[in-house]
Amino acid sequence: MAALLRVRGVSKSFGAVAAVRDVSFDLYGGEAHALVGENGAGKSTIVKMLAGVHRPDDGTLELDGTALALNGPADAKAAGIAVIYQEPTLFPDLSVAENIAMGRQPLGRFNTIDRAAMVSQAARLFTRLGVSIDPNRPARGLSIADQQLVEIAKALSVDARVVVMDEPTAALTGVEVERLFAVARSLRDDGAALLFISHRFEEITALCQRVTIMRDGKHVSTDLLADTSVDEMVRRMVGRDLEALFPKQDVEPGATVLKVQGLTRDPVFQDISFEVKAGEIVALAGLVGSGRSEVVQSIFGVDPRDAGTVEVLGKTLKPKNPKQAMAAGVALVPEDRRQQGLVMELSIERNVTLPRSRSLSQLGFLTGNSERRSAKEWTERLKTKYGRLSDEVGTLSGGNQQKVVLAKWLATGPRVLIVDEPTRGIDVGTKAEVHRLMSSLAAEGVAVLMVSSELPEVLGMADRVLVMREGRLVAELSRTEATEESVMFAATGQEATV
Repeated sequence: MAALLRVRGVSKSFGAVAAVRDVSFDLYGGEAHALVGENGAGKSTIVKMLAGVHRPDDGTLELDGTALALNGPADAKAAGIAVIYQEPTLFPDLSVAENIAMGRQPLGRFNTIDRAAMVSQAARLFTRLGVSIDPNRPARGLSIADQQLVEIAKALSVDARVVVMDEPTAALTGVEVERLFAVARSLRDDGAALLFISHRFEEITALCQRVTIMRDGKHVSTDLLADTSVDEMVRRMVGRDLEALFPKQDVEPGATVLKVQGLTRDPVFQDISFEVKAGEIVALAGLVGSGRSEVVQSIFGVDPRDAGTVEVLGKTLKPKNPKQAMAAGVALVPEDRRQQGLVMELSIERNVTLPRSRSLSQLGFLTGNSERRSAKEWTERLKTKYGRLSDEVGTLSGGNQQKVVLAKWLATGPRVLIVDEPTRGIDVGTKAEVHRLMSSLAAEGVAVLMVSSELPEVLGMADRVLVMREGRLVAELSRTEATEESVMFAATGQEATV
């Protein structure tokens, strides 16, 4: 079978940094091909070359055996290459139909835009995709999942033969992921070549037939997925075994640090009670929408509560008072690091020192030297990769942004560390570093409360697992009792079959 798109020996450097070096692989029509690697492996640069954003310094891209010269995104679209990003780029104040037809609006009499034809085309595309989205509604307010489906409809509207999906599932629920996969499979079965970038191996094995692995900007291997395993992929990506992802230390729990009693916020969650001891890692597991994130935000004082108490080392925290929670030694690493954990326009050093700006000030003034020294200490401890501490934090990769959020809160010396989806959207190697950090903090006596939707992470890192369903705690499992089956049966309300 002849390749539809061939990537041949491409290289790309930015100044002295070689982002991609001599990478080659083939994409076949009717096949989904995974591209995996750690953050910084060069995946995004490959995507941007296919999208026409960057031109390779060396090497070629070939479509149907003919060399492509992509001088911009318009050339890529004209060649039949469509890219769907993790965060879609729709015009929020235009309608869905207008977004789909942007730059190619159908014209009617007197050379004016034929809006009826535009809406009709969008409706046909959504029917083909098997989804229900109103073409006349504004793009503003669409969920991330629906925005991505609009991007796929745009790809169909230009008869895209190569569809690149760059971490499209990072912000989606399980139901939304399955709907996206159904659409992706239909594109694949219609003959399109899919390039799928993801950090989630269960998604790769569910969708893809072939996988290319990159490391440090270089091509490591390309294999049929049937001929390899997750363990082998991890070894090739990071140079170590899968077991190294969960470096959990055995720690004897100490005294109770965090005590939650009868916490209620109708109708989101009801009567939540549990304790976390010094040296423990306790996981809050459950399906998306079960109320886990809302519980930890209420504990920290970001969200209100109708009833119940929160105590830290015997001291009761007032509702809706994050300042008091911070003073008591509680730190919250939120699920959405970009919106809630960081100020993207500020520098790395300013983000790291934000919670401690008063303590670092001298006579009421925060000096650049004190800020830089503190930020340097914590970014180095977390092995954060950056150019300069004065760079905007938004220039960092997702994994390094997560390290900055962790640095910000660890520098406060917390007694209770709450982490909400601590490794979502970051690569395997960085996940291992975050897990190692959590384990070492627990060994130092910190009480860790972790919300995670990744069962391997829950089972690999937690001393106890608390399972939520529909706003209530329905099970507490010890490390030995917790299995994928026992957690999922509790989370879904199903009973195990004997």
